[in-house]
Amino acid sequence: MTPTKTLLIVYHSMTGGTRQMAQSACAGALAAEPAVTVRLLHATQAHAADVLAADGYLFATPENLAAVSGQLKDFFDRTYYGALDQINGRPYASLVCAGSDGQNAARQIARIATGWRLRPVAEPLVVCTQAQTVEAILAPKHLSELDLQRCGDMGAALATGMAMGVY
Repeated sequence: MTPTKTLLIVYHSMTGGTRQMAQSACAGALAAEPAVTVRLLHATQAHAADVLAADGYLFATPENLAAVSGQLKDFFDRTYYGALDQINGRPYASLVCAGSDGQNAARQIARIATGWRLRPVAEPLVVCTQAQTVEAILAPKHLSELDLQRCGDMGAALATGMAMGVY
């Protein structure tokens, strides 16, 4: 079957947690729906042309100082106006790897997506690592199988909805 839709997953990760989340979502999407092409790009590699070429989006970030990471913010800064008014109504979801809360990072993504006039199709998936000390915050992250499964399910649901034309 020839893929008919493209899901773009854009992520940034400092300690590996968000990368694991994005990779699990990618794997879930690929396993669930062969009719969807899945592109997994680090935030520094993604450009406006990638955004324009996609039919749906999954944005993944660590929570840094109660905000999206600088590199994901840079991605949005570099691509926002190049895609504005050209991707209206396309579906999106978000993943946040947080030390304690993650809600502000999720809200920031939602505000940017609202400006792009994207359609949210799932609540933000926030994985809290409970990292509260400098050492724990900076340490490599190893997410639980349950959390990675939740990310895979998010990718699968997004890809399936896109393939079915629900989103």
